[in-house]
Parts: sequence; C-alpha cells; structure tokens
Amino acid sequence: MNDMQNTFDWLYEQSLKGNMKGINLFDIVVSEENIMLAYRCIKANTGSNTAGTDGKTIKNFRIENKENFIQEIRKSLENYYPNTVRRVEIPKGNGKTRPLGIPTMRDRLIQQMFKQVLEPICEAKFYKHSYGFRPNRSTKHAIERCCYIAYRMKNHYVVDVDIKSFFENVNHSRLMKQLFNIGIKDRRVLAIISKMLKAPIKGLGIPTKGTPQGGILSPLLSNVVLNDIDWWISNQWETFQTKNHYSCPDSAHRALRTCNLKEMHMVRYADDFKVFTNSYKSATKIFHAINGYLKNQLKLDVSTEKSKITNLRKRRSEFLGFELKVSMKRGKYITKTYVSRRKKEEIKQKLKQRIKAIQKAPNKGSVIKYNTYVLGIRNYYIGATQVNADFADIAYTSLPTLYNRLKSVGKCKIPEKPPPLYRELFKNNFKTYIIDGMPLFPLADIQWVRIRNFNPQVCNYTAVGRKSLHEKLNGNITNVIKRMMDTLNKQDRLEYFDNRISKYSSQRGKCTVTKAFLDIEEIHCHHIKPVTLGGTDKYENLVIVHKDIHKLIHSINYGVIKEVIKQFNLTEKQIEKVNMFRKACNLTEIN
Repeated sequence: MNDMQNTFDWLYEQSLKGNMKGINLFDIVVSEENIMLAYRCIKANTGSNTAGTDGKTIKNFRIENKENFIQEIRKSLENYYPNTVRRVEIPKGNGKTRPLGIPTMRDRLIQQMFKQVLEPICEAKFYKHSYGFRPNRSTKHAIERCCYIAYRMKNHYVVDVDIKSFFENVNHSRLMKQLFNIGIKDRRVLAIISKMLKAPIKGLGIPTKGTPQGGILSPLLSNVVLNDIDWWISNQWETFQTKNHYSCPDSAHRALRTCNLKEMHMVRYADDFKVFTNSYKSATKIFHAINGYLKNQLKLDVSTEKSKITNLRKRRSEFLGFELKVSMKRGKYITKTYVSRRKKEEIKQKLKQRIKAIQKAPNKGSVIKYNTYVLGIRNYYIGATQVNADFADIAYTSLPTLYNRLKSVGKCKIPEKPPPLYRELFKNNFKTYIIDGMPLFPLADIQWVRIRNFNPQVCNYTAVGRKSLHEKLNGNITNVIKRMMDTLNKQDRLEYFDNRISKYSSQRGKCTVTKAFLDIEEIHCHHIKPVTLGGTDKYENLVIVHKDIHKLIHSINYGVIKEVIKQFNLTEKQIEKVNMFRKACNLTEIN
C-alpha cells in the first residue's frame, strides 16, 4: 500500500504540473501492488456479495495462488473484452426507476485497478466546488457552500440545473477526448476504458452512449464529463483572468463588479448543480447559456421539470434533500436550511414501517434497525439550521403511531442507564420508548451542528492533505457507527453487536493501544477473556483495536509479530498493553 501511495502522490503532482505526457500508466495499472490493492478494496466492499451475470461473488473469486491470480488478470487485459453487465431497476422516490449495471467480479476488479490510478490524475484537475463522487467530499459540504455564497456574497438568485438522464446520455467520443485532455495520455488505458463503456448489457445489447450506474469507474468518468462545464462557469467570474494581479479573490471580485460581467458562483453535486447570481436578469441569461453549452459542447439536455430560477428571498430552493431560503434578521439577510418537505413525508412513512416492525418483533434487533435509520437521517441532515424544528415536527407526527403500536411492548420514560452512544448523541433527557432494555433514539432531540466549508487542503494524495484528513476524521465517530449498525444480520449475537458499538463510542473511535482513530475497515473488537476460555460478550470484556493490533495480540508467528511492531512503531508502553491482552489469552509475552 505504501508503494502505491507514493505512486499515487507522484501522479497527482505530475498532473498538477501538466507533465503527464510519456508516463506509462498501463504498467502502473497492471503492477502487482495495484492489483492486490484493488482486490482488497473489492473484498472490503459490501457489494462484493452481489453476483454479476456469471453468478460469482467474492466467495468464488478467492486468491488461491497469488502469482497465478496476477498473471490471469494481466492476461485478460492483453485483449480485453468485458463480460456482460447485469441490469437491475432500482425504484426512485418519484415512482420511476433508475437502471443499475452490475459488472462481474473480474470486471469490478479491473475497474477498481483503473480507478485507483486515474483518480489522482483527475483530482488534480477537477474544479474545487464539485462535491459528488469525490473523496472526502459530501452533500454537507455542497449545502454549506450554497449557504456561504447566499450569505457572504449576497447572491440570492439561483439557477437550478438538472441534466436529463445524464448517466444514460454521456457521449462516448467526447468523454474519450476529455480523458486525454485531462491527462490520461496512455492509449492502451484509453482503449480499455472505451471497451468498458461498451460492455454489453444482458438483454439489451451494446450501449452506444452513457456510463452505466453501478460500475466502479462510472462516478469518476461522470465527473470528467462535467469538469468542462465546471471550469467554463468558473472562468466566467470566479477564476476570471484579470489584467491586474490581486492578492486575494475578494479583491478581484470587487474589481469585476465595476464591469458588465455577470456574477456567478457554481456548486455541483454529481449531475445536479446550482449557479448563484445577484439578479433575475443575470439568472435568465446564465440559464440559457448553460443550456446551450450542455447541448452544443457536451451533447446533453437539461431537464425542464427540475431546472428553474428561484429568488431565495421569496421561495425555497431544494437541493440534495434540503431546502434553502434567505431571510432578513437584524437588518441583514441570513441563510436558513431545512429538511425538504418531500423528504419529511418520506421519513414519516419509513418511521411508521419501522415502528410496526418493532411491534411485531419487540427485541433488540428491531430496535437496532430503527435506531440505525434514525442515526442515518440525523447524520445526513444535522447541518440544516432548522433541523431541530423539522425533526420535532416529524416526532410529533409520529407520536400516535408510537403510542398505539408500542404501549403494550415497551415503556415510555427517560432512560436511566443508556448506552454510551445514546449519551453521546442525546443529552436533553427526552422521554422515549424502552424496548427489551434498549431505548429508541428520540427524533425530537436532534440538534443542529455547524458544518464547515470543505478545506481544499484535505487530499488523499499529498502528505499535508492526509494530515488534514486525519485531523478531520479524529473524533468524528457517528458516521462510522452508522455503518457498523448497518451490518447487523440474523447471525449476529445481539449483545456482542450492541456492546461492540457502545465500546467504539466510549473509546471515541480510537484504538486502545495506538490511540489512532479507526475507520470502519480498521475496526476489530477483542474479547479480553476469549470466548474459548469462558469469556462473554459483555461490555466490560470487550475492547476496540486496530485489525493488525488484533492480529498481534493473537499471533504466535514471530515474523508477523515483528512486522506489526515495525508497522506501528510501537513504544514499550504500547507493547506492555499488548502483553496484558496476550497474557489473558494464555499466550507468551512479546519481548
């Protein structure tokens, strides 16, 4: 992984400098380290248990002989032809369906190999205010950027642009030119990507346009397509090249306001984007200009039913499940954000379904599924300034269902000894239903949390960027816990499942040995007294550690022990703690 990280960093740097000509990208793609990294990523992905047209999942795609596995992948790329893609229709909120393409495991691995190499090159060239399908960015950053523009720059007119069936209408020839222009100069790499785009769809044949949703490489390719319009809009105002040099962008913008240029600021998330401006006249001109650019340059059409111009001082504008509006307060306009009315109705219906499920099976499993959903919507909407009022309204509407369905299976009261996660998230002592000893998360006790604008320094491909990313992640445990809760299945021991999450919360997401923050892929839960020696799943008998530290605790292989100690550069105190756990497992201490 370290060797590939150095390679990715180098590719990012070369792309920033525009020095991509002559770089042999294909050899990097088929390198042993890149193939093995791609395999680990595919294996860790929850979608690895979904079969393609060949019926294979990750269980049928194991490495029995590493050398043979690598040679087979390399050989398949010598004259590459993708397997048939399985088409699945996913229901959308408006009653329509979204076509999802599921490649075979082999093709998913190959797409992951290409994605890993292409991403640092593309990231160096992407516009900083596109937030969809990009590392470290999220909908929260897109919404916060919208609030910043409306409040600080007083741009209250919004051009909402939604591209009609974007993923189904991407022009393949245009996309290949865009990849070349962005820095993918290796023709062998471009030839294979072209074949990926034309992978036959089972029952439909070979597509002539579009990037299939569900493909690992598709999100990156969609951003390559729309990167042109990102920069075209940005260069109209935000990055407009002036004759005079200004020390900061604000100075340049003040100078630009004295001329006839139309002020505009863009925020994009995938194929949905907003352009903010300061007058209805400018908004109208911008709308028609964008429509023309998409049609003439990118061969894409705008969805008329979703695209419009909105004055935020008079009406709300919906974006990514939120609604934005500008209101007067103490003599100046401020931005307010809400859970969209459409999404509120959807949340109410889904809560009712989960409450009915608890009534049918009043146990910890059904409560965990309810709490997982509440935690998910809490994490998504917590940055909305009016989230408390919106969720209080949802909670009030849900009260009759809660009372009628749960009065006979639980008690409504203030939890006396709630789990650590509950204490962390809900501090106002609200009454809630207790089912099988476990409290339901109270919707009315969800409070607003300030979301900061995305820091452009955060980057996976620079040392400074990774340090900033680590600082950002440290202590931010709720998203990881949501993903942990999503993994519940019928085979899980519920006491272990619940206490594992509580222990992760109480340790603030940090390894008990290294004190480093653990993301979802790194978390292991160690039984201090092993189950084989009579240990239990009780909270007191569990501790959260890094997966490799867990390996160190149980290993009797000297080579593995030496490698892990070197990997983490463990201190004497840390080794002492590991030895404490080893002793409880009846294993010899590490010297």
